[in-house]
Order: sequence, then C-alpha cells, then structure tokens
Amino acid sequence: MAGSKNASMCEFCSNYIYDEDDDCYYCDVNLDEDEMYRFLTGTFRACPYYQSDDEYKIVRHQM
Repeated sequence: MAGSKNASMCEFCSNYIYDEDDDCYYCDVNLDEDEMYRFLTGTFRACPYYQSDDEYKIVRHQM
C-alpha cells in the first residue's frame, strides 16, 4: 500500500488470510489489472477492500 500506515493496516484486515501450506499471510481479495497496478506501485491512498477484523467493533457500537 502507499504508506507504512496503510500497509500495516493489512494485518488488521479480515481479508488478510494465513495460508498454512505456504506458511505466510496474503490478501484474499481478487484485484483487477488496474487495481493490482495501483497496489504494486503504491498509489492506493487507502485500500477500498479493508474490512476490520475487530469482531467486537459491532458490540461496542451497540453499547
């Protein structure tokens, strides 16, 4: 992603999946060619597919 702040947010995204076979994490979102180019060149300002992996977020919102 563009900046280190955005890149580190991947760790907290529900699309960031651990693959036991390869022993690494990867993004589970299928990007089209233009989106992949923006991602690889770092021109994404913020990932449009980011989804918080905080399962308690909804509970805190309801309180």
